[in-house]
Amino acid sequence: MQKLPRTIFNEEHDMFRQSLRDFIAKEITPNNLDWENNKMVSRESWLKLGENGFLCIQAPEEFGGLDIQDFRYNAIFTEELGLSGCAGPAIGYPLHNDIVFPYVLHYATQEAKEKYVPKMISGEYISAVAMTEPGAGSDLQSIRATAEDKGDHYLINGTKTFITNGYLADVVVVAAKTDPTLGAKGISLFLVDKDMQGFTKGVPFEKVGLHAQDTCELFFEDVKVPKENLMGKTGEGFKYLMTELAQERLIVALAALSLAEFTLNSTIEYVKSRPAFGKTVADFQNTRFKLAEMAAKLEQARIYCDQLVVLHNDKKVDAAMSSAAKMMMTDLQCQVADECVQLHGGYGYMWEYPVARAYADARVQRIYAGTNEIMKELIARKILA
Repeated sequence: MQKLPRTIFNEEHDMFRQSLRDFIAKEITPNNLDWENNKMVSRESWLKLGENGFLCIQAPEEFGGLDIQDFRYNAIFTEELGLSGCAGPAIGYPLHNDIVFPYVLHYATQEAKEKYVPKMISGEYISAVAMTEPGAGSDLQSIRATAEDKGDHYLINGTKTFITNGYLADVVVVAAKTDPTLGAKGISLFLVDKDMQGFTKGVPFEKVGLHAQDTCELFFEDVKVPKENLMGKTGEGFKYLMTELAQERLIVALAALSLAEFTLNSTIEYVKSRPAFGKTVADFQNTRFKLAEMAAKLEQARIYCDQLVVLHNDKKVDAAMSSAAKMMMTDLQCQVADECVQLHGGYGYMWEYPVARAYADARVQRIYAGTNEIMKELIARKILA
């Protein structure tokens, strides 16, 4: 179908998009199957992303960054990864750029920035954020990990689970309770380095989907963290998390939409070539109607998300807006994946077909970064305020 022009981007954005698209076609798509088998992307891919200037582009020049303060580039990065159909990389790389890095940039001490930011830019250091625990998911106030003040350092104890980039992570933003009696007001954030004694990692989980994403548990046993690795102020961690979660949820929404677009595009190609009853599957009215419905919904969703990207660039996207985007786009991604599997027939259930992997990859999107039920709660709070 003829799509509406995307007026939020200019010629420089288009050049960046083409450069990134070429990089993905050369360095990511051909390797994705191996990464799925290995349950993680290669470290080499991170270094190549860094060499080509695709990591932490907002970083100030003093740390070796490009100092590009334009979220539209971040949106393009996430979108092009999603359009490649490589769901693991489409989640892990943006998490480093758009979710973890802002915590470091906004709240880390100067000493910590000087140590970690250059390596995050180069891809030498892969990052993760550790909030979820075995007994605390979307309810972050219930985390049990502790950080005890020992004068010149903190001792962190606890377990984190379902950590994206966890196995490869070199530096992790960890949420822990500095005062367990204060609930949300007792949460603080820390930068934990891979080399700190007592910090260990579990093996990557056997997940339903996102097989190229190294999701695992992280264990902290008397991990000695220097005072300069405290992020911001003690007791302010929950506030920082709530502030940065708006961008995280918008990134999830953008990834979900572009992955859904990939799924539809690959399905269109399939039904045009698949024979059935002397014609192609695309010749049947049901197929044509299903494709039309999905294309129209995705076009509307793209216009909506483009507008949110513009608003976020002006720092005008709040928690309810990003929650609505995350809820709507991940629901749509799952709907499109399900419909596309059906249009493939039995082949849609075969792992060798991209649509099968897209179906498996999509389901978790409605769970992480806050379940969609929590998203509805956040939207309702604004409506009823």
